[in-house]
Amino acid sequence: MLIGAHVRDDDPLTAVAERKADVVQFFLSDPQGWKAPKPHPHGEAIKADPVEVFIHSPYLINVASLNNRIRIPSRKNVTQHADGAAAIGAKGLIVHGGHVGDNDDVEIGLDNWRKLFEREQEKGGFKVPILIENTAGGENAITRDLDVIARLWDKVGEFGAGFCLDTCHAFAAGWDLATAVGKVKAITGRIDLVHLNNSRDEFGSTRDRHANVVGGEGTIDPEVLVAVAREAGAPVVVETPADGQAADIAYLREQLG
Repeated sequence: MLIGAHVRDDDPLTAVAERKADVVQFFLSDPQGWKAPKPHPHGEAIKADPVEVFIHSPYLINVASLNNRIRIPSRKNVTQHADGAAAIGAKGLIVHGGHVGDNDDVEIGLDNWRKLFEREQEKGGFKVPILIENTAGGENAITRDLDVIARLWDKVGEFGAGFCLDTCHAFAAGWDLATAVGKVKAITGRIDLVHLNNSRDEFGSTRDRHANVVGGEGTIDPEVLVAVAREAGAPVVVETPADGQAADIAYLREQLG
């Protein structure tokens, strides 16, 4: 099983070596901005390296939004980052599910996700798989609740959308981690990547605060996280505090083989 971490974006290969990782995730641009990614200074080396690469899209992206000033640049940004991810040989682009406004119809947000894929399909499709990630909270979130994820997959599944399961987000949203993998796969047919994060907060908190898998402030039993990773059978990325990532990876490798 491939196990790695989300790392700084300036020199990911050095970070990989420091953590003894075999999969890596990072940003291609400011995660709090709208700028298109520039060619990575180590792009050719990253593409040539055997490490498996995933790119996380900026946090501002909200494909579901009914606000044109958010939705339109979000669509553009997804395409730009998918192109940038393909340029360095990445296996996928992770995009959060987003949300609609308090008085908005969630169904329209789901339709907006479908339109993203339809528009790109007309141009030949995305250059890397788009991996939609579950989120921790928000009353009108698109990927917080499994029933809404099922409605989303009715819209986007035919376009080959992938799924990224975040354990901290699932725990915060009140999912039973013992059954989460089976329920997700029953809906999507797949899990392409696991963000194996512990949580600093209690079950159902709706708070997205990651903790190290082991040796930190986590409230999730590490054995539960191991069981999720084993059942999912997908590459694992820890998005945990950097100082403990090497220990997280070593523990998971020992447990998962």
